[in-house]
Amino acid sequence: MVMADIEVLSEALKAISISTELVEEELKPHLDVLLNLLLEKKKGTAEKIASSGVLPILAQVLRKKSPLTSQVTLLIAEMAREAAVRECCIEAGLVTVLMPLLKSSNQDQLLHTGRAIGRICFENAVQQTQLVENGVIPRLVTIMQQYPENDPLVNVCLLALCNLADVDAAREALAEVGVAEVLTYQLKRAPDAERRHLILEVLGSLGESDESMQKCFGEGTGTVYQDVLSWLQSSNTELQLSGALAIANFARNDSNCVKMLELGVVPRILDLLEQHVIEGDVSVQHAGLSALRNLAIPASNKVRMLEDGVAERIRTLLRSDMPPVQFKLLGTLRMMVDGQEEASSVLGKDEILLARVMEWCEAKDHAGVRGEANRLLAALIRHSRNPEVIQTVIKADGVQHLISMATSEHVIMQNEALVALAIASAIDIEAVQEPFRDADLLPTLQKILDDPVVAVEVKFSALGLICSLANSSMLREQITSLNLRDTLSKLSTHTSTKLAKQADTVMAVLLETSLT
Repeated sequence: MVMADIEVLSEALKAISISTELVEEELKPHLDVLLNLLLEKKKGTAEKIASSGVLPILAQVLRKKSPLTSQVTLLIAEMAREAAVRECCIEAGLVTVLMPLLKSSNQDQLLHTGRAIGRICFENAVQQTQLVENGVIPRLVTIMQQYPENDPLVNVCLLALCNLADVDAAREALAEVGVAEVLTYQLKRAPDAERRHLILEVLGSLGESDESMQKCFGEGTGTVYQDVLSWLQSSNTELQLSGALAIANFARNDSNCVKMLELGVVPRILDLLEQHVIEGDVSVQHAGLSALRNLAIPASNKVRMLEDGVAERIRTLLRSDMPPVQFKLLGTLRMMVDGQEEASSVLGKDEILLARVMEWCEAKDHAGVRGEANRLLAALIRHSRNPEVIQTVIKADGVQHLISMATSEHVIMQNEALVALAIASAIDIEAVQEPFRDADLLPTLQKILDDPVVAVEVKFSALGLICSLANSSMLREQITSLNLRDTLSKLSTHTSTKLAKQADTVMAVLLETSLT
């Protein structure tokens, strides 16, 4: 700020600070000076005003509801752009005197007030909680209902709701006032991505509170849930996305999932997904699959969804080239077959599906897709326990992927792979012995057992697998040539008694099979 500006500002602040009557004619020219300097973005203006001691006088002006109210509110809103002055504004009681002004019928006044309160309370949890307790949520929603076409005002209200959404009480208040109808209308007419983002953030926050979510759901008859269903069938992509995300949020407890399935939500999601298979919206596909995956968590829903042909219909997404969609698709299929013998048998014998899964098992640039593809492959064997599935996996060159998975850095994936390999060898050792030998399964298992860093439970699973492999004369020869008995002998003194006992058991089995 240049010297001339500093002098003008100082004079104006001095004149305001000695004003006792708060007469409009006296104050207005001095307030104009402050406001002009703020609007011109003169550096240091806001801080100088805050430290001058005039803020309580500005609070007094607002209490009087004089013709200066709108000007003072705008001045405070411009000041509060600067984070450094917000605490001073709070201490001067400005938030308290601004709140009643949200009931004004003057749209400019509402705009200035909303901006002032929003900026002062930005990222201030204490103030935000007080605002909610003082009823700011229903007021903001009412303003959007009264002036739905006033875009700057709607934006201010949405931004405020978005900033308040992390407050637990705010989520409950949002559910109480039926905000979904207002947000739906605004989403339909949103002129830009920024507005849509704000609306989706507020809608998403409703799903973060279980109580709010249940009120919105209303056992499937709630207004919000009914609106959400209609969004799935909208031609507006943003509404479709919002609907799919909301369904995924509602599907976060078993009772909701079961109820939604009974009410027929799954075909609507599948219809939506199929719309976006070719040159579709990745976000919508991702959200739709998230919803399906959540809905498939309860065991009773898995059976029902399979009967409804879900597995067949989502296979159309196999052609997707988008990693986020591939990742969610694999996770959804894995959830569908979890504990489902028939489903995993059907999918495990599907050569087209397995061929695509094999491609994704080699997705070098996308670790998430690669991991999910391997986990689905293991799940198909683990849950089907079907000789035909094992044959199909061998034919598709899936054995090597399972062996590689056994050396993953994630313990859960290592165990899933080792269990799948053990099941395959227990069911059909004749079919797997050659692929296992060619893919160096036994040397891999020896490395796992010798590695001091590998988790005890993984070594335990590896020992169980070796027991199964001992039933093959071809693999027994390899066990001998690798001198696996030395490895087992070392493990028999392991600090884990469970692991040591398992090593002794395997050595006894190897001794017994070598004698037969």
